[in-house]
Amino acid sequence: MKRIFGPHAYGPGPVQGNYWAETVPDATLMRPAATGEIRADVAVIGAGFTGLSAALHLAQAGVDVVVLDAQHPGWGASGRNGGFCCLGGAKADDAMLRRQFGEPARADWRRTEVDAIALVAKLLDTHGIQADTHSKGETLLAHSASAMRAIEGEAATVTRDYGATPTLHEARDLDGLGLSGPFHGGITVPIGFGLNPRKYLAGLLSATEAAGARVHGESPVLRIGSEGDKQALTLPKARVLAKRLVLATNGYSSEDVPDWMAARYMPAQSNVLVTRPLTEAEKHAAGWTSVQMAFDSRYLLHYFRLMPDNRFLFGRRGGLTSSPRADRAAIRTTRAHFDAMFPAWANVETPCNWSGMVCLSGALVPYCGPIPDMPGAFAGFAYHGNGVAMGSYTGALLADLALGRTPNRRYPTIMQAPAKRFPLGRFRRALMPAIYAMAGLRDRLS
Repeated sequence: MKRIFGPHAYGPGPVQGNYWAETVPDATLMRPAATGEIRADVAVIGAGFTGLSAALHLAQAGVDVVVLDAQHPGWGASGRNGGFCCLGGAKADDAMLRRQFGEPARADWRRTEVDAIALVAKLLDTHGIQADTHSKGETLLAHSASAMRAIEGEAATVTRDYGATPTLHEARDLDGLGLSGPFHGGITVPIGFGLNPRKYLAGLLSATEAAGARVHGESPVLRIGSEGDKQALTLPKARVLAKRLVLATNGYSSEDVPDWMAARYMPAQSNVLVTRPLTEAEKHAAGWTSVQMAFDSRYLLHYFRLMPDNRFLFGRRGGLTSSPRADRAAIRTTRAHFDAMFPAWANVETPCNWSGMVCLSGALVPYCGPIPDMPGAFAGFAYHGNGVAMGSYTGALLADLALGRTPNRRYPTIMQAPAKRFPLGRFRRALMPAIYAMAGLRDRLS
């Protein structure tokens, strides 16, 4: 496999210190490697939210499915994200969406965001998955006065786009809401919830296997070819023949599995820390007692929430390189951002620190559809840091496509648009420093 980060990014280093592994140990998620010759109706590459959702919906339709993951299920972003089941999935704003796709497509996309959250809620309920859910929607906090003015100006669009009534918060209201910090106000949209992503992943894995799907870990797909009308997958210890293929590798994709993926995705790091459990006195000292999941209005945003066990999770868009030294620097930087935002917790230990890859696309929108020149093969990726809901939803769409039928749920035009290539090919990461620099400048000036 040809990947654009160095080996460290795909090894154990970045995932060490992952708090979620304390709640769902790796051993719970490990599955045997694929061996010998395996035949299936559909092969799914990637056992994260997208791949498992696709496999579950396929298996429930009576399809023989095999799922293959290079590590264990949920090893990638699905098992180490911030646990925000929230609106999102695209980084393109309304003006960009309207310009590229038109107003009806933009509006349809916004309602799809709501549908994605509803799908996760349904999966949790249907399969009895206990994932420590909490928070009544999400709260966006303004990092500047001008950002708050923009939030106020756009509040009316929430009801139009999402069918929900938001609540605006003035700066003076935040202390009483238990949302204290260096914020100039905010807005709460009553859609979405926080969860333990590994508990959701583990429940999705169990439901997928109970429906009849076979799941293999430690089974990287090294090459995709064809044999007659079948997809032929080469693995270290196995060969898989399947009538159809679903690719669900997102930020952990490679340039040559298949070749079409080359330069169509951009992995970007996100760093997370989790504190030890906070005491009631410590929570009140910082003025943060709310269980709302929240994020700030920066382009290079911070996201944070008080979890049911009184630990505080804090994340940010991460570094641009991956190595042991870069990881240590990212941990220090994330901690510095945390201390600046919540100075009352400057002496609170943060024993859990880790990183993972989110995925961007050239058009800043997700892709879900066929892989050109590979009949019977489909891909879904690029959720721009919002994969809990949109990844799960994309998996359900991919199941319908692999079944050869028109999806029985909303399938927005925006997700069907051909996935563009980034400039510079395998060297496209060179674009990121300039992008981050411009974003940082925008944050400081706004």
